[in-house]
Amino acid sequence: MIKKIITLAIILGISVSIIGLSLSDYNFEETNTEETNTEETNTEETNADIEEIIKSDIIIPIKVSRPGCDVENICYIPSTFVVEKGNSVTWINEDSSFHTVTSGFYGEPSGLFDSTADTGDYLDPYQSYTLSFDEYGTFDYFCTLHPWMKAQVIVE
Repeated sequence: MIKKIITLAIILGISVSIIGLSLSDYNFEETNTEETNTEETNTEETNADIEEIIKSDIIIPIKVSRPGCDVENICYIPSTFVVEKGNSVTWINEDSSFHTVTSGFYGEPSGLFDSTADTGDYLDPYQSYTLSFDEYGTFDYFCTLHPWMKAQVIVE
């Protein structure tokens, strides 16, 4: 129940921010310069927050904590991500459940990377995890909490 309330609060906050952004383009006749400068600064901060969410490479979408996402291969979107050697990949958890990004396969982790070891905890809703890939290869990964969730990063 608490997770649902937190999720609703996050969605409400994002909705209010988007509405605020759309209203910031309207020209109100009786605004003074000081109010306008403050509004522009707040809009820039809000845009930076939204851009941070959008800049993720791989999304852990809603409802993947339930079995079934593996049927359509949508537990991580995209399920196969190609990146150039030396670049970073960022995952964002858009689900209301905790998740991990752990190298290998369920029951057989490879130990190359693990979001819980690197961050100290599971990925909370709307938390991100970034990892740099400095070697060529195909790196399978999964969620330690949800065995049906699996995907891969291909480094070229």
